[in-house]
Amino acid sequence: MSLSRFLPADFDPAQPVAVIAGQRLYPVLTVERLRQAGVPVRLIAFEGETRLDLFESFAESERAMIKVGQVGHMLKALKRFGARSSMMVGQITPRRLFDGLHPDLKAVTLLAKLKRRNAETIFGALAEEMAKIGCQLLDARAFLDDQMADTGVMTAGKFQPDADSLQHGVHICREMARLDVGQGVVVSRGTVVAVEAFEGTDDMLQRAGSFGAKETLFIKTVKPKQDYRFDVPVFGEKTLETMAEHGIKAAALEANNVIMLDKANVLASAKQKGVTLIGF
Repeated sequence: MSLSRFLPADFDPAQPVAVIAGQRLYPVLTVERLRQAGVPVRLIAFEGETRLDLFESFAESERAMIKVGQVGHMLKALKRFGARSSMMVGQITPRRLFDGLHPDLKAVTLLAKLKRRNAETIFGALAEEMAKIGCQLLDARAFLDDQMADTGVMTAGKFQPDADSLQHGVHICREMARLDVGQGVVVSRGTVVAVEAFEGTDDMLQRAGSFGAKETLFIKTVKPKQDYRFDVPVFGEKTLETMAEHGIKAAALEANNVIMLDKANVLASAKQKGVTLIGF
């Protein structure tokens, strides 16, 4: 039986997997699934980002705490763990790219080689550095197969977007993703209300709700050539709460690509809040 359809054919479950953990629930669920599968797991955490309860659930020899930007420290930890595979899961606070970054010499050298600095180029360069020490960066959806958005209506709230509204929103969202602006938009009756950029999903939803638009629909998608080793879009309870608080009553998520964190609880909460969730 396959551990996950998102794993490479040569994955060895007897070798340690290092989880490079950002914020909130995503890393917690990934570690939980790895442990349930009997895969040895190690943790690289970030100061001020990773949940401390997750960090403390590891023995000292199986964990490392670093500052955001310490690439050299991260590579040393991977070597110490003997990790043949790693996973990047969980967001890092976006502002740290400008305020709160602590690049070591390895990071400075790596960044200096990049003509463009976005998620794809930075994390792609990190993946190459990992490969040099024999550590493969895995698909960030691995082990969370049952947490993916499904096709069709997952919950039916009071507002049901029609086919034209959905098609319009998906088109705009895919164009924004293609241009590497962001992976989410909010539309209303053929009007683009808000586009996700550097601020992230929740701040974009707050802004969209401030206009008082009716029949607002939030769409979340992936890039046309998405690298699923990093920057995979997620939808969780926090985003659902933000939607409900700011009057956004429906969301359309790209099926099998958007991760729904703690899916069963998210679906139950959406039903309770009267929020429509659709997979496209």
